[in-house]
Amino acid sequence: MQTKAFSKPVIGLFAALVAVGIACWVYQLMRGLAVTGMSNINSWGMYICTFMLFVGLSAGGLIVASSAHVFGIERFKDVAKPAVICSTACICVAGMLVLVDMGGIQRIWRMLTGPNFRSPLVWDMAIITTYLVINVLDLFWMQKGDEEKVRKLSYVALPVAILVHSVTAWIFGLQIARAWYTAIMAPIFVASALDSGLAILLLSLLLLDKVGISKLDDGLMSSLGKLLATFVCVDAFFIGCEVLTMAYPGAGEAVALSEMLSGDTAVFFWFEIICGLLIPFLVLASPKRREKRSMIVLASALIVLGVACKRVWLLFTSFIHPNIYGGLGITTGTFAAQSDPAGMWALTGSYLPTVPECLVTVGVISVGVIIFMVLSNLFIARD
Repeated sequence: MQTKAFSKPVIGLFAALVAVGIACWVYQLMRGLAVTGMSNINSWGMYICTFMLFVGLSAGGLIVASSAHVFGIERFKDVAKPAVICSTACICVAGMLVLVDMGGIQRIWRMLTGPNFRSPLVWDMAIITTYLVINVLDLFWMQKGDEEKVRKLSYVALPVAILVHSVTAWIFGLQIARAWYTAIMAPIFVASALDSGLAILLLSLLLLDKVGISKLDDGLMSSLGKLLATFVCVDAFFIGCEVLTMAYPGAGEAVALSEMLSGDTAVFFWFEIICGLLIPFLVLASPKRREKRSMIVLASALIVLGVACKRVWLLFTSFIHPNIYGGLGITTGTFAAQSDPAGMWALTGSYLPTVPECLVTVGVISVGVIIFMVLSNLFIARD
């Protein structure tokens, strides 16, 4: 029987970060979203960017757990429970980030009483809720040892895991006024969910092994690393398709492509290409390097950071150049504009997250970490 678990002081540390995040969120509710780095031009910021990342991270765990039963991959069953726990924690973080991004959180009940089914936001909240319910049921039946129910649920969980990130992609891909407007957006999101989700699962499994809560077999680790290398190739292929389409003469995306390759968001694009795709692939493609845990940690961490950078350049490149503005530009709507009327107009978008915005995000992520640790203590450490 396992006796080790995440300690109370460690959980308490993250609880303190949650408390700080809640305080900053209350401050945001009192003063409005003007306390963030968002403006009338950059209407989305760190919250939505991190939301996109964690929706993808959540998908990887459930895909691995579901594949164990749908495709009869017995080796994956050994990590199915940690995979579902990781998936549950990440989807909770994603859902909370949507809530903190809303300026009128007190009216959230209107989503239930008067939903607008033409809004992709309604689709996203519905699929996230469904996804969370599936995770909870999956974990509950795994704990009870009801393999038949877990097997049947897996046939629903696998397509839902893919759909949850597809719906997120459609929120962007259906906006005809932005450069996101493309049919390839959903495949791009799913591809990045596969590699980042599997990468965060590997990091979680190695952490559980390090703490002593569960053991990760080196052979299984190498197999998951090989699968991760394949996912990286798929992700790179879709990015190449996107860049080629934008660069093709007459595509009308020359400005956005220029910003992405050599402009303000170029550092995030090239970090993903070099550090988030190329280096991890070179590490994972080697059987000898896949057997070293330090190499798996390096490759997995770089992949997650690379996908995080991908979310940054994908989101903010389209906000640099407004799709419409008047003679003087667009009023930014920030507190700085109120104190300096001469600087209230802008012709290009700029964004930098504020301290309260960062602390709220850290607080929300800390909730996810606590969920992961508590569920690991309850459902794995006591097995």
